[in-house]
Amino acid sequence: MRYVIIGAGAVGGTIGVRLGETGHDVTLVARGAHLDAIRRRGLTLRRPDGDTTWRGPAVDGPGAEPLPADTALVLTVKSQDTATALAAWADAPVDGGGTAAQRLPLLTAQNGVANEPAALRLFADVHGVCVWLPATHLEPGVVVANGHPHPGMLHLGRYPSGVDDTDRAVATDLTTAGFVAPVREEVMRWKYGKLLANLGNGLQALLGRDVPDDLRDRVRAEGEAALAAAGIPHTSRAEEAAERGDLVGHRPVGGAARSGSSTWQSLARGAASTEADHLNGEIVLLGRLHGVPTPANAAVQLGVRRALREGVPAGEFPPAELEKLLA
Repeated sequence: MRYVIIGAGAVGGTIGVRLGETGHDVTLVARGAHLDAIRRRGLTLRRPDGDTTWRGPAVDGPGAEPLPADTALVLTVKSQDTATALAAWADAPVDGGGTAAQRLPLLTAQNGVANEPAALRLFADVHGVCVWLPATHLEPGVVVANGHPHPGMLHLGRYPSGVDDTDRAVATDLTTAGFVAPVREEVMRWKYGKLLANLGNGLQALLGRDVPDDLRDRVRAEGEAALAAAGIPHTSRAEEAAERGDLVGHRPVGGAARSGSSTWQSLARGAASTEADHLNGEIVLLGRLHGVPTPANAAVQLGVRRALREGVPAGEFPPAELEKLLA
């Protein structure tokens, strides 16, 4: 199977380089300075056990040539960029006729739970991926992957449910590339559990590492209440910890621990948007639909948007201002 990794950032870069290292046909999709750096000198993956550089095809979108029929598209952009990416790739031609949306599997290796229904509007064959993969992308042409002894755990299965030969084939390739890749009949249950864990991302982006425990607990409690009201099942922290065990830990790379969450990285890079509206915002949406108050998650959304608008550096949002939003 050939892989097109749509979004060669922290998650996509790690997956793409590891698959490429083990002999799989990989094309990376990137943009701007990151794409330029990959084309000039390759994508360097920094790991606890040393660095490696992958050199191969890198593009900014589908070309005029049809995609091979044995291609899998792996969507790894952040949720706020999903609609643009789906629109770009849906009508790409495929060898033998038809389009990517009609004929190719699309795997959503992304945080949040809004990507899968968005993908299914266009793509006939969608597979969810629950991503446990500690990695960082701040510098063009470089991704830092802190996972050890495995770079990450990637639960995968069909959306909305079920398992098929594509899931099993991709899981085999990911396992060969060093990942832990369990195949799940109900992959969205795992993705909703990950959503709850990701509700603290925005807090860390605003306040840095010193987020009060009671505030983390508050956004998660709102999330659990909203999911319960909506009747949406999710994994528990105990179940996730037992599954992960010591398979995916964090190790320093070059003497440094992981810098921060994916939302923190967006602020640190000076990005124009973050995924907070698809993480905390998902809980706010469910709360509004089902009559559950979610003021803390709404405050995080508002704070992150304000930090973006005002150019507040990652981790330096004034705590007193966040308190005002929470009030």
